[in-house]
Amino acid sequence: MTGTDTVAAIRAAVAGATPDIRAGLPGRREQAGTENPSGERRLAADEYADELLAERLGAVDGVGTYASEEREAVVDTGEGYAVAVDPLDGSSNLKPNNVMGTIVGVYDADLPASGRDLVAAGYVLYGPITTMAFAHEGSVTEYLIENGEPTVLNGDVTLPDDPTVYGFGGRVPDWPADVAAYVDEVESALKLRYGGAMIGDVNQVLTYGGVFAYPALQSAPEGKLRLQFECNPVGYVIECAGGRSSDGSGSVLDVDPTALHQRTPVYLGNEGLIDRLEAALD
Repeated sequence: MTGTDTVAAIRAAVAGATPDIRAGLPGRREQAGTENPSGERRLAADEYADELLAERLGAVDGVGTYASEEREAVVDTGEGYAVAVDPLDGSSNLKPNNVMGTIVGVYDADLPASGRDLVAAGYVLYGPITTMAFAHEGSVTEYLIENGEPTVLNGDVTLPDDPTVYGFGGRVPDWPADVAAYVDEVESALKLRYGGAMIGDVNQVLTYGGVFAYPALQSAPEGKLRLQFECNPVGYVIECAGGRSSDGSGSVLDVDPTALHQRTPVYLGNEGLIDRLEAALD
């Protein structure tokens, strides 16, 4: 199996798991009684999605390791690519029935790995309909997923030239002064769109143009989101769609990987907005 075939098989495995993930949500809204390696309380839905994806992706020929933000260490599945997954991004939105997603990054290197080692990445959005944005070989394709089968909606997704939305995570009083000043600057031209799930907010940016961020906070200088499972894969998608990613000083794909569950500040969106943000943070 070629690398391209393996990537296609990974994409198909994730798409194929979506009906089971969605069907498993209603009965798994309760706390699982455990924490993930980052110290966050898990829902039963987090554990269920993780186990399901570990089984499906681990069975793909050409996948050598499976890693999840719900697991302390990588799982050896054979030889080939390393797959890093956030099984249920925004699972805290399950209780109020808001949008959630699944994120996957395909690395041609042992984890933890640089974002430059990604060969493909994408995310599933569990909204009113189920869609997938998947980046490979420099372009992004959007799929509608019905009964686990993907159908192309847009074969060349790019950020619109005229951005209209923004969303920043963290509590406003916890933002550094330069972040707050940047938001004050852009909010007169952009509409606030923030729903508490990275994927939902990033998809707004991918659809309408704009900027998403989970910045460094005064109480958490490393931010909240994880490099391997969230920032690298989604940054890869945004860059393949013609946008920019940043950790505040340069592409998030260039952040030096030091630990599997490493966190980093992340800023994603139209090139001009990210350029202005990096200048504001200098």
